[in-house]
Amino acid sequence: MPLSVDRRRALATISSLVAAPFLATRLGRAGEAWPIRAVKYVNGFPAGGATDTLSRVLCQKLSELSGQSFVVENKAGAGGVLGADSIAKAPADGYTVGLGGIASNVLAIGSYAKLPYHPRNDFTFISGMWQLPNILTAKRDLFSSDLKELLAAFKKAPGKYTYASAGFGTTLHLSGEMMNSMAGVEVRHVPYRGAAPALNDLLGGNVDLLFDNLPGSLPSVRAGTIRPVAVTAKQRIKELPDVPAFAELLPGYEMTSWAALIGPANMPGDLVAQINALTAKALNDPWVQQRYGDLGATTWPTNPQEVTAYRDSEEARLLPIMKAAGIKPEGGAQ
Repeated sequence: MPLSVDRRRALATISSLVAAPFLATRLGRAGEAWPIRAVKYVNGFPAGGATDTLSRVLCQKLSELSGQSFVVENKAGAGGVLGADSIAKAPADGYTVGLGGIASNVLAIGSYAKLPYHPRNDFTFISGMWQLPNILTAKRDLFSSDLKELLAAFKKAPGKYTYASAGFGTTLHLSGEMMNSMAGVEVRHVPYRGAAPALNDLLGGNVDLLFDNLPGSLPSVRAGTIRPVAVTAKQRIKELPDVPAFAELLPGYEMTSWAALIGPANMPGDLVAQINALTAKALNDPWVQQRYGDLGATTWPTNPQEVTAYRDSEEARLLPIMKAAGIKPEGGAQ
């Protein structure tokens, strides 16, 4: 028997009511804001170093702005490669992001014969985070902290002196090899699993020199427990106006560390836009800018296209320098 108009309307109404929760759930999930739960931020270097301090400042502000926790997980090893690899292999849902940049996404190419990820294609580059120079410091009882005197002594005694870094293939390692190459000296590299243990060994007198990101060594320099030698920026920096730049004695010498917020490849564009906007808001916050400035870093908000293009340009610039400095890809970093 044909259904009456009223019965058809009633059944349609019931069907719509039954389907409504399902449709609402699907629409809600598709359009939900990010983040709705805690976000893991992976840092490929140990706690206590410059990247850790800067990352935690940013994550604190991201937590305040979003109302969700941004939890820093330190996954150290291979100059940031192990941490970057864990990001590359995470779900592309925005709940695992972290530290990328010059070490894991550029210098690793020239340092390791085999990487567990592709430095460009296996990531989504979300935003720049910061830029900062490196600094060369000396243990307190080294015979001098004058750059010119040190370089002269290094020439007379090849292999006698040592410099520590946060790991093979980092900007700190490259800073030392650029010094060796451009000055015609041989100072032995002692790699550590991060900047904090390297600094501890410099404080203990177990190594002669340390290349470090400025934020990591600045407190010890100010306290007088280590002595500054030179910075890797193009010119002297306002935080240490009496400390020379390498370029004053070695024209053309420059090395700036930069960090990017990255996630796994193939993150949805609208999700990337949300994360980028929140990151920019955090980096433009006066408190974050002041904290970064106190540490010698500069906030560096960018859009995804800008930071991706910058990575590409740094690869083109730095890999030939690494080759000229005698840094050859060795082993694997799996």
